[in-house]
Amino acid sequence: MSRFVLLILVLMLSACSSLKFWESDVSAGKGDDETVQAAQLQDFDAQVKLIKLWRTGIGKGQQSHEASLIPTVTAEVVYAATREGKVAALDKHNGDVLWRVDLDTLLTGGVGVGGGVVVVGNNNGEVIALNADSGEERWRAALSSEILSSPGANASVVVVQTQDAKLVGLSISSGDKLWQYETDVPVLSLRGTAAPLVLDTMVVSGFANGKLVALEPVSGSVLWEARVAIPKGRTELERMVDVSTPVLYNDVIYASSYQGRTGAYSRGNGRELWGQAYSSHVSPGYGLGQVYVVDDTDRVQALRGNSGQVLWSNDKLTLRNLSAPLALGGAIALTDAEGYLHLLSQTDGTFVARTKVDGDGVSVPMAGDGDTLYVLDNSGNLSAYSIKDEEL
Repeated sequence: MSRFVLLILVLMLSACSSLKFWESDVSAGKGDDETVQAAQLQDFDAQVKLIKLWRTGIGKGQQSHEASLIPTVTAEVVYAATREGKVAALDKHNGDVLWRVDLDTLLTGGVGVGGGVVVVGNNNGEVIALNADSGEERWRAALSSEILSSPGANASVVVVQTQDAKLVGLSISSGDKLWQYETDVPVLSLRGTAAPLVLDTMVVSGFANGKLVALEPVSGSVLWEARVAIPKGRTELERMVDVSTPVLYNDVIYASSYQGRTGAYSRGNGRELWGQAYSSHVSPGYGLGQVYVVDDTDRVQALRGNSGQVLWSNDKLTLRNLSAPLALGGAIALTDAEGYLHLLSQTDGTFVARTKVDGDGVSVPMAGDGDTLYVLDNSGNLSAYSIKDEEL
């Protein structure tokens, strides 16, 4: 809870408020004369070589508390956006710009890709769809509140979660509203919402009330609901249980909640397969049959995918504001608020490589395709990294 002490006054500002893990200096008050400091990086013997393949500027930089635009990679293209309204498509192999547009609006949510469109959202609750091949604007749709996560899309529908806990399905061809799902809005939630996982037959999204919900994509009818966490405590701060963006592997959905749990759920009916009391505000990662969780102190843990059993834990990056973990080869990649890219062994959690991406830091999750990482830094540059599997 110490990470929020400096922000408690925000609670008094309105009946419905939100918080975000804000600054790159993650020191937080622990008492009258004691503070908790971010872990200092320690030297280690690198086992693999991180190779920067290319770096391309997308737009102006951003402050860490403004960062919510996550790159998305497809078979040949990586799409990225920056806060001041720039959206770009890049050749994922060499970083060449295929197209770039300026939407002249303050972007706060994206980047979603699917069904031939690229989708972003702005601070006024407007959803903007672009042609994925050219960047030409197709349509705009006005929703009820700010969009702070990536929209999702399939061949028929664009799905967006708004800050006021509405999940909305829009026609991919016109932007017309097809359906809307609403849930209760907690008095206090984290600054940001879970991105919907949009499949051909199902939409799955986490909410700030601790629930994971699956809907039919075209009609929006509820297929199942699962409870990831139950709000507990006397204060609204203690009762925050936001569920982060879920991940899918085979027929199992993995999700984490803040001040709650990390669990595995059946894709078919939402039945909980296992749950562990690990709090996290970022999406879990998956690789080699293991689920990777960054808890609310930035301790990294590996859980067995079929049981939730703890396999290893690494506490050498505590309070460094880590990104969501992402598998790359035999490693797990994480970035921090100081701009470092860390690789941990998926086998035992030891460090195998590290590099500095950007002096202004990295605040949004990475994109990846299994072989390459795509990192958008706070200076507005998108970089691609791969690893060379040989000892230095």
